[in-house]
Amino acid sequence: MANARSLVKRLKSVRNIRKITRTMELIATGRFKKAMDRATEAAAYTKKISEIVGDLGQADLKFSHPLLEQRPETKRSVLLVLTSNRGLCGGYNGSVLRNTLRHFQKLKETGIEYTLEVSGKRGIKFLNFQQIAIDRTYTHFEDKPTFTEVDELGKRFVEDFVAGRIDRLDVSYTSFESISRQNAVVETILPLAGLGSETDSKDESRSAAVDYEFQPSPKEILEELVPAAFRARLFKCFLDAAVSEQIARMVAMKGATENADEMAGTLKQQYNRARQAAITSELAEIIGGAAALE
Repeated sequence: MANARSLVKRLKSVRNIRKITRTMELIATGRFKKAMDRATEAAAYTKKISEIVGDLGQADLKFSHPLLEQRPETKRSVLLVLTSNRGLCGGYNGSVLRNTLRHFQKLKETGIEYTLEVSGKRGIKFLNFQQIAIDRTYTHFEDKPTFTEVDELGKRFVEDFVAGRIDRLDVSYTSFESISRQNAVVETILPLAGLGSETDSKDESRSAAVDYEFQPSPKEILEELVPAAFRARLFKCFLDAAVSEQIARMVAMKGATENADEMAGTLKQQYNRARQAAITSELAEIIGGAAALE
């Protein structure tokens, strides 16, 4: 019965783990729904403001904005990496970090001076292990990033870009497209020269140039609208990362729960066979002893 007892212990352990993974799956599902609602709402706002700024960029205006201007040469770049604070989310962090390492290699090959900022304990731990210097770290962005928290970063990036301290801002994160599709990308969000290109390509019915009437003036409107478009785009990166993380964790925990169910079934069969073998052996011993007494 030693083997049967060990199987019972293993079966109990598997069932306990199954309870944990199932609970984590349900929690991730609830968080995913809330995060997706926020990401969908932000996507609509970001798309519309991107269309407006894209049209203004194509219009024949006498005024421009520093955030729309392409630098003749990129000398200093900032790379912002968005990872999770917790694990158990499948290949979510791995995909982002692989893209990050490839982007580092390109920066080194082109000789661009870079500054690295990392959000999430998993990314910080990995890059420290790779002995890559990190300039700033953030661990307070969870599954519900607020606009106020992200706006603090956005204002600093805008100030550094306008002052000429940086020439480009790249964000390495997981872009949310649908429930079944999320892609790890490295996206350049400063400068904003190509902000309206994606929306124009998706909607061919929109005209290449729109005639706007400005009040009070184009300059004042651009000074307010362009930074707002950048901050909205940066905030959308954080929201996409949050909802993609919950999807990855939900899928990973669902797979773990199914594996636990399969393992529990296998152990149950093994236990039944071991128990049957033990009973058969005991019966054989009893019958043999009875025959010896005759």
